[in-house]
Amino acid sequence: MSFRRSLSFALNGLRYVYAHERNFRIHLVIGAVAIILGWGLGASRVQWLFLSTAIASVLVIEVVNTVFEKVVDMIHPRVHHYAGAIKDLVAAAVLIASLSAVIVGALVFIPLITTRFF
Repeated sequence: MSFRRSLSFALNGLRYVYAHERNFRIHLVIGAVAIILGWGLGASRVQWLFLSTAIASVLVIEVVNTVFEKVVDMIHPRVHHYAGAIKDLVAAAVLIASLSAVIVGALVFIPLITTRFF
């Protein structure tokens, strides 16, 4: 398979998750705000490394969450206790990544804000 075709499939996946998953869009907006803040406050290269890794991690896990939800719905469309547990576990992974990103954001932005404005 060509790189161009593979890229097309990946972009289709991004379009799908953007169109169908509200939480992905919320995380995308929060990530964009973090990027704007980092740029505006003059984040260092190391700070950018941590910020970009945190943002990407949350978005990737949100995509994986969507995959698991769709697969579970496809395999077990009726309610099954394992289906609910699987969805809850992947949602927990998103929560962990999101809370970790908040901590990274605080560790990066609090010092930048305090040194700039106080």
